[in-house]
Amino acid sequence: MNKRIPPWHRLLALAIASMIFAVFAPTIVQAADAPTVQSLSETTTKLQISIDTIWVLSTGFLVFFMQTGFAMLEAGLNRQRDVVNALLENFINAAVTILVWWGIGFGLAFGTSAGGLIGIDTFFLSQLPGADGSYTLGAPGSTAAINTYTLFFFQFAFTATATTIATGSMAGRTDFIGDLIYSAIMGAIAYPIVVHWVWNSGGWLSKLSYHDFAGSSVVHTVGGLTALVGAYLLGPRPNRPAWGTLPPAHNLGLATLGTMILWFGWYGFNPGSTLSTGNTGLIGLVTVNTTLSAGAAALSAIIFQYTRTGKWNLVYSLNGSLAGLVAITAPCAYVAPWASVLIGLTGGILVTLGVDLIESLHIDDPVGAFAVHGINGMMGTLSVGFLGQAELTLNKKPGLFLGGGFDLLGIQILGVVAIAVFTVGFSFLMFGGLKALRHLRVNPEADRIGIDAYEHGASVWPDVYAIEQVIAEEDKNQTNTPEVGALDHE
Repeated sequence: MNKRIPPWHRLLALAIASMIFAVFAPTIVQAADAPTVQSLSETTTKLQISIDTIWVLSTGFLVFFMQTGFAMLEAGLNRQRDVVNALLENFINAAVTILVWWGIGFGLAFGTSAGGLIGIDTFFLSQLPGADGSYTLGAPGSTAAINTYTLFFFQFAFTATATTIATGSMAGRTDFIGDLIYSAIMGAIAYPIVVHWVWNSGGWLSKLSYHDFAGSSVVHTVGGLTALVGAYLLGPRPNRPAWGTLPPAHNLGLATLGTMILWFGWYGFNPGSTLSTGNTGLIGLVTVNTTLSAGAAALSAIIFQYTRTGKWNLVYSLNGSLAGLVAITAPCAYVAPWASVLIGLTGGILVTLGVDLIESLHIDDPVGAFAVHGINGMMGTLSVGFLGQAELTLNKKPGLFLGGGFDLLGIQILGVVAIAVFTVGFSFLMFGGLKALRHLRVNPEADRIGIDAYEHGASVWPDVYAIEQVIAEEDKNQTNTPEVGALDHE
């Protein structure tokens, strides 16, 4: 039977333990390294890098998710016979882009600058961790306080966005091998060169304080102009209605879902471009400006189209919101919220007029890619020169409408023109080469029966719209419906 320990024994043990602690505690404390200003600073820096890394990766994941948005939008706005092709092209685009961005693109974009034009190192992510296990921060052309691999991934997501824009305008009639080739060339060469000019610290436009915070010109103007040239050289889809009447979208539900995913993904695109959480006010401003512009553009587009047709048009409202998002991407960190509303209202009207312009030129752009990304990418970039706040711009100069001179606007015009000329010229060479190799437009048989049936042997709704039915209906259309324009089948 256990004996109960008297209470005074417990008190005595506590007293002895307290005496021992009082004698030896100072020695233990002195043995530990006392915190210094340097150690506290190092700890704070490591914590900030950790937080910034989580932020940039998380926003990069949102930007990558935009691939889903593009896939759903294009699937919804295209004809039923072209949907499988649109889905596969958007999906495989990411697979192609990551490899070429790793091998060549990232080095051209963020490697050590050669004359402000291209990068000349960091190919294949050649910077490995040091012998002590530390990872390199940033890149030769970037001072971002995040490790190189994190910067690489975030910028890859942007590359995938730029290269997938063209799939929408070229949908339904592009040879699949040709799609793989031009996606690779864009991700490896064309897009990275423009990135180097603007976002590499040694780039020639960067040194001139050219303002494009998140890519209205770098991503969207490049993608939109490439899309325009590709659609022009391809010719129209077979059996499409007369010019001025767009073929009806096959599924407006998918188109709406895709647009909402894109809007959501833009919260990675723009706020994530801060590359740091250090300035929380800037993150808040960018987020608010992004949202205001998208909302204003959606409303101005649908209202403007209603004044012309008397109908509340869903597609124009969807593309209006995207136009506002594209337009605000460059100035989101440099303008006040009221200016973002004005930019959005302008973008919504421009996208509707842009669709009319492309139709009048007899260029078949099924999703309005040039009107959304090309026209509004350029407008948004130029808007910095008109509406930039002196407190927010890189060189502390205000825009023309806020009392500044032409200094800021002149640089913006120079940059947009240079990017446009390079992109259009490069695109003609790239697509012209594919055309010469007979890998730009699909085989004439694919035009007859549909690209999904010919290239993929699949239908997006096989239990409702089987391949045999697709072929039968196209045979009927071929007999009864004249094609618009002369189709170039090489």
